[in-house]
Amino acid sequence: MKAFEFKPKLISTLKNYNRKTFMADLMAGIIVGIVALPLAIAFGIASGVTPEKGIITAIVAGLIISVLGGSKVQIGGPTGAFIVIVYGIIQQYGISGLAIATLMAGAFLIMFGLLRLGTIIKYIPYPIVVGFTSGIAVTIFTTQIKDLFGLSIDKVPADFIEKWIVYISNFSTIDLWSTIIGVASVIVIAVTPKFSKKIPGSLIAIILMTVIALLLKNFAGITSIETIGDRFSISNELPDAEVPAMTWETIKSLISPALTIAVLGAIESLLSATVADGAVGDHHDSNTELVAQGVANLVAPLFGGIPATGAIARTMTNINNGGKSPIAGIIHAVVLLMIFLFFMPLAQYIPMACLAGVLVIVSYGMLGWRSFVALMKNPKSDVTVLLITFFLTIIIDLTIAIEIGLIIACLLFMKRMMETTDVKLIIDEIDPNEEQSDLEMNNLEHLTIPEGVEVYEINGPFFFGAGNRFEDLMASSGRERPKVRIIRMRKVPFVDSTGIHNLTNLCEMSKNDGIEIILSGVNTKVRAALAKAGFSKVVDDNHVCDHINDALEKARNVINK
Repeated sequence: MKAFEFKPKLISTLKNYNRKTFMADLMAGIIVGIVALPLAIAFGIASGVTPEKGIITAIVAGLIISVLGGSKVQIGGPTGAFIVIVYGIIQQYGISGLAIATLMAGAFLIMFGLLRLGTIIKYIPYPIVVGFTSGIAVTIFTTQIKDLFGLSIDKVPADFIEKWIVYISNFSTIDLWSTIIGVASVIVIAVTPKFSKKIPGSLIAIILMTVIALLLKNFAGITSIETIGDRFSISNELPDAEVPAMTWETIKSLISPALTIAVLGAIESLLSATVADGAVGDHHDSNTELVAQGVANLVAPLFGGIPATGAIARTMTNINNGGKSPIAGIIHAVVLLMIFLFFMPLAQYIPMACLAGVLVIVSYGMLGWRSFVALMKNPKSDVTVLLITFFLTIIIDLTIAIEIGLIIACLLFMKRMMETTDVKLIIDEIDPNEEQSDLEMNNLEHLTIPEGVEVYEINGPFFFGAGNRFEDLMASSGRERPKVRIIRMRKVPFVDSTGIHNLTNLCEMSKNDGIEIILSGVNTKVRAALAKAGFSKVVDDNHVCDHINDALEKARNVINK
């Protein structure tokens, strides 16, 4: 196995870096920083932490991911995908529990990279990715109903169904002005791209709605529009690094959510990097990217940050605005730092309904309903995985959804593999048209199956799923007991331990019945696996033939003894 090589893209891009590239990165970095601001605030609040912690995450994690990452244009920070799981961890384990889980997730991500698992993670079944992404989108939307409509609810339940029951029962408390602010924010964000590609709709919505809310409060006496300042005390002080107190019991209890954060972060970051590759014509280093994501999640929680990963929307914003190298990501982090230090107190005037509108648009983007609908037309097995993952994410828990989704996907894959392996009984004569690789076409007499000989052909991988095929076929054949059984394995690419076990049992049962076993067409890989397992104790090496004509000749010799 090739050793892991840590190769940050920043190092290679700086070799030929010039002023022109820097100017492009500077403009892109400034724009991405402005785009990231409202999202970082919204993700922080929705995750159950203070607004500044969302920005600190974007600053710290965004800087590290750009400096150490394996992609030229990846932008890292908090994302909507983590909202559900982060909120759940905080509810159960508190802020310190979240910090520990994030640190553990960082360690897992580094381990994934060092073990070169980047390529494997990218092959997680697509229905699972769509299922839990869509489920998260629905969950995020659900969490924003209270703020979007200004509902008077003391405590919103965590359970999805209970949440909607509470919403419906308290919908009479709707605040008209908050609703107007929230709906107007959604409209502004949705239509802005039609008029401007440079200025983010979320920023326009926040500035516009904040001004409107202030005017309504100061000149119209409308005080029912809740703002960030009404719910949180805003600070622009950089926190000191602090390592959370850990106990072995806490670590054990947080392994599952930490793994979920790591797997989810790995999937989202590598998906984002892959999309970016297609846009810029580059190729990212997935394992280096995972290590960078891991380091970012090790450092961010020390400053009060939340989990971070590669963000597709911000990455594409970077590309669309001319970002050429990781320098753009570094500038984006610096811009956020400047805003945090000098303008953070102004965030207290932002209406909560406006932030809810921002997250409604985010959830719509995550929903990917077109992909969801397209997958519903796929085979039933894919639809099953999709729907189970989707509903489990919404109703129960993201962690359980991923675990069960992966288990079901694996089981269905094994079922498909079983279906690809076929065992058939050949009687009387082997079709010469299929034997050109084994035998010359003019040598047809050797293809006649002698009396007292059965030929079974395995077509496909011989693993645990095909073990009973022989027994079923022999039971249904209704033929007299043969003297020789030839097992053709020319189309068997590999055999596993269960397959070897089943084959061994078949050979021993046949020997007990006085039937000789001959293997035919065994490839080098399969032969080596059989030899390693001590198969020669069951079937002599001289009864393992390369071609069917050799096997038939040996069968004739056995019969004629």
